Amino acid sequence: MGDRVRITDPEKLTLLYERFRDVCLVEKEVWKEIFMPREIAAGPVRTNIQDRYDVEIDDPVIEDTLDVNIPRGGAALGAAIQEYRRHISFFRRS
Repeated sequence: MGDRVRITDPEKLTLLYERFRDVCLVEKEVWKEIFMPREIAAGPVRTNIQDRYDVEIDDPVIEDTLDVNIPRGGAALGAAIQEYRRHISFFRRS
């Protein structure tokens, strides 16, 4: 599976929570893996290269709660994600 780095930067986490919400809404279930465009510090940016993140939810009840909120739309799912964000972790694979 490769090395994983836990994401703790608040700005990056905000983006990951939003991406997680969007992916769940499109796929209609809680996803354990999401992709984000790779961050390049300098030089040309290739948009087809993405970083892969594992999503871990530490409580099955919270996972079920998130799953129930998906059909209710983006606002409900986003609120649930914010409510339970301390139980949702993202790990970037290297």
